[in-house]
Amino acid sequence: MITVILPTYNEAENIENVVKNIRKTGAEVNILIIDDNSPDGTGKLADIISKKYKSVSVVHRKNKAGLGSAIKNGFEACSGIVGVMDADMSHDPSIIPDIIKEFGGGADFVIGSRYAKTGGIERWPFYRKLASRVATAIAKPLTPVKDPVSGYFFIKKSVINGMKINPESCKICLDILVRGGYKNVVEVPYTFRNRPAGKTKILNVKEVLKYIKYVSYLYKYRIARCFR
Repeated sequence: MITVILPTYNEAENIENVVKNIRKTGAEVNILIIDDNSPDGTGKLADIISKKYKSVSVVHRKNKAGLGSAIKNGFEACSGIVGVMDADMSHDPSIIPDIIKEFGGGADFVIGSRYAKTGGIERWPFYRKLASRVATAIAKPLTPVKDPVSGYFFIKKSVINGMKINPESCKICLDILVRGGYKNVVEVPYTFRNRPAGKTKILNVKEVLKYIKYVSYLYKYRIARCFR
């Protein structure tokens, strides 16, 4: 079983197109939408979509509990192979068949990568490109993966067996790269695109500090492991 988790908050303008584009790939996947009580009606629209397609299900959460928490809840509800994608059309669904193929070749962790060869980013402003590169550079000593802070990734559920996913983690992919139990990680290149509708969640100082704090924790975790 393969499940794609789509955490949503105010994605009413994008969610149906995301689902349609995933289905267009022909990949046999289930889609789990986890909505944080979006005031724009995303949850209600997701319910309508789920009635249209048997492969789509919806979890409604009472409050805006955050991305990390939504992914954690999704992992708890799924088995087999589990993927995570943004619901704003920035992650290209067309690579899903290529991602799934890698699992057949022995991978247990596959990342949609902006920084692998032939990957890229579409028309980001300088400050956003800089922030992404700095975040990647900070994490670089922890893993050889080119895009360790990607929000687009698939894992075998066994990779996180025994691992407590921290709902406060702002970069679940990096968290799993450092603490997960995988043997073979593969990066599949894609081009990150700007959302066609809705508002981009603006990077703020609070989120930057949260990221630095969590990466510091991962460094301490890695150092402690070295001395065991």
